[in-house]
Amino acid sequence: MNIHFIAIGGSAMHNLAIALNRKGENVSGSDDEIFEPSKSRLKKEGILPNNIGWDTNKINKDLDAIILGMHARIDNPELVKAKELNIPIYSYPEFLYQQSKNKLRIVIGGSHGKTTITSMILHALKKLNIEIDYMVGAQLDGYDCMVKITKEAKMIILEGDEYLSSPIDRRPKFHLYKPNIALLSGIAWDHINVFPTFENYLSQFRIFCDLIEETGSLVYNKEDPEVSKIAQDVNGKIKSSPYSTPIYKVNSDKGTTVQLDNKEYSLELFGAHNLQNLMGAMIVLEKIGINNADFMNSMRNFKGAGKRLQKVAEHKEFILFKDFAHSPSKLKATTSAVKEQFPKKKLIACMELHTFSSLQKSFLSHYKDSMKMADIAIVYFNPEVVAHKKLPPITKKDVLDGFGGNIIVVEKTNEVIRYIQKELTNCTSLLMMSSGNFDGINYEDLSQKLISKLID
Repeated sequence: MNIHFIAIGGSAMHNLAIALNRKGENVSGSDDEIFEPSKSRLKKEGILPNNIGWDTNKINKDLDAIILGMHARIDNPELVKAKELNIPIYSYPEFLYQQSKNKLRIVIGGSHGKTTITSMILHALKKLNIEIDYMVGAQLDGYDCMVKITKEAKMIILEGDEYLSSPIDRRPKFHLYKPNIALLSGIAWDHINVFPTFENYLSQFRIFCDLIEETGSLVYNKEDPEVSKIAQDVNGKIKSSPYSTPIYKVNSDKGTTVQLDNKEYSLELFGAHNLQNLMGAMIVLEKIGINNADFMNSMRNFKGAGKRLQKVAEHKEFILFKDFAHSPSKLKATTSAVKEQFPKKKLIACMELHTFSSLQKSFLSHYKDSMKMADIAIVYFNPEVVAHKKLPPITKKDVLDGFGGNIIVVEKTNEVIRYIQKELTNCTSLLMMSSGNFDGINYEDLSQKLISKLID
């Protein structure tokens, strides 16, 4: 096939372009900006556009398909010409479905835990030498591309994002996959720019479950009240299987020990929310014939998904983690996990308000007490980012009131670092949580500076 990507530089888009190129398709693309690491990765594959910008000369009747990224506008000149020529136009989730409609489709949905559960399943199958195609939303250790599409694999696992598919397809991405096996990890209101009420957001997950194939099944987290309600509604229509947090104990040296089926499994993983995710992954694989013991043994050396409670540095009594957490439920789960794992260490937890939802005054109250397990909680936001997103201004007091007090609110990156340095002791856990990077903080450099300070 001859396939052209409009907005090829996006995180998901460039991974799909690489996967299709490796499959043997003829891939081309355009974009008005391409940043690292997309730029280097596309160049290595030989599919980096020669010039930055849109080029209608690339749109011709020889193309079999256009894949349209969210970054493109609806008046994009390449898109306009593609419509004029009646070239089939797909969003990337729609094209993924087209490539996998004859495979068994496993779709991992939920407001949180999707990437971790998907990566757990991939880790286990890799250990067990079972081939599967995939699409996952984060860079994982041992993988050089986060999409794989082959002719040979009989199954595919897809991370089911609820955000919109493309500028001309306003359906949530996970509505396009039609799973044979679906998982719902939890529901907490997000993307309020697209889903203005919680009920509207919740309805997207009901639709997702309605789209499960008739002979399919739903794996669900029974500890989440909203997920449990949805599961009750689909019960009888399709098979449903609950999961919950297993019995576990925190290991003093590292990780946790999980008790399951009268056996104990020592894992490097920690945090109740991660162990809950682990059980979800196990039940999914149980449905394709993997027994629990084989799964648990394969997970003994699983360290986590990229940027999900990822250890950056450790030195004697100091440890630094970075995490993608940005929603209230994620903040609470991640902060609690680190404090539970290292109860004797002073926990300094830093969080950046960076998403559209988190930077709105009306949403801030959802963060109430989400960082209460931290000994020192620092919340950072950049007023310039608020303005760039064309949102009403927020104040430090708005943030303080939203979180329920007991936090330090700052508006400059150097203030974040200054407070960390001020509160640093010889027995400290530092947790940096953001979907961005605190506008330029290099975590590796920061950890070295802090360790040097402790040594001095």
